[in-house]
Amino acid sequence: MRTASFMQPESRIYVAGHRGLVGSAIVRALRAKGFTNLVLKTHAQLDLCEQQAVNAFFAAEKPTHVFLAAAKVGGIHANASYPAEFVRDNILIQNNIIEAAYANGCAKLLFLGSSCIYPKHCPQPIKEEYLLSGPLEPTNEWYAIAKIAGIKMCQAYRIQYGFDAISAMPTNLYGPGDNYHAENSHVIPGLIRRFHEAKLAGLDCVSVWGTGTPRREFLYVDDLAEALVFLMSQYSDMEHVNVGCGEDVSILELATLVAKTVGYAGKLVTDPSKPDGTPRKLLDVGRLNALGWSATTSLEQGLRTTYADFVQTVQAI
Repeated sequence: MRTASFMQPESRIYVAGHRGLVGSAIVRALRAKGFTNLVLKTHAQLDLCEQQAVNAFFAAEKPTHVFLAAAKVGGIHANASYPAEFVRDNILIQNNIIEAAYANGCAKLLFLGSSCIYPKHCPQPIKEEYLLSGPLEPTNEWYAIAKIAGIKMCQAYRIQYGFDAISAMPTNLYGPGDNYHAENSHVIPGLIRRFHEAKLAGLDCVSVWGTGTPRREFLYVDDLAEALVFLMSQYSDMEHVNVGCGEDVSILELATLVAKTVGYAGKLVTDPSKPDGTPRKLLDVGRLNALGWSATTSLEQGLRTTYADFVQTVQAI
């Protein structure tokens, strides 16, 4: 068994997916805490689906710590449209990085999963031990299967090789650097764009997918990054750790709050013909809280910052 190795100021840290929503937040958090020896590669510089390229990168760069935040992600529409890519690409990325990190002497790796790994009809709030206790939500099962495989791979490498690989399972995320695509975005950036465009167009009403009744938990991405740096510095164990804020809201409540943040004064109309997804998804964050970390950014505060980022993004196009 390798000795658990926590990050030091001089640690050589590779953030896979550093341009994404989570990866960019991890970089911000690391730099704010004085970690400056960061290894960052764009997709153009390193295709994580290519095993030989990943092996060569790790052999040359020899990172001591890895945040595995690279993934193919998207909302309900994207998962339904590209199921083969969601299962194939995510498995390739995580398999290549975990194996190369271990083979090249990396001291510690943090694998980032997703709360969609849990069964559709889980008891609420969702505890870590509910993993694999029932059927998955069909609208994102391809992505969930890949992420479950990643958790199990980390556990297997810890058992067989003594590799200090840990896993964190975040709830629904949002924040600066999100994907605001009209069709392939998650719920918060998607709503922000639709309400912003409706405000500019002077529309009387905006449609919200589904019945509006499902409840979701939303974590500001910079809070997640703080939690991940905390876990990389403080945690070394077999079990994955939920990361969330411990509170949820209905989709209609969320949409109303986003409309207020954007300044849209029209009517909100639900569209029951569209899928709702999982009825409720609230993580039990007792394990993380007991370790000494809890979220600090309110949904209202986070939405204001995210909308400001969206406006800047639109203006830059």
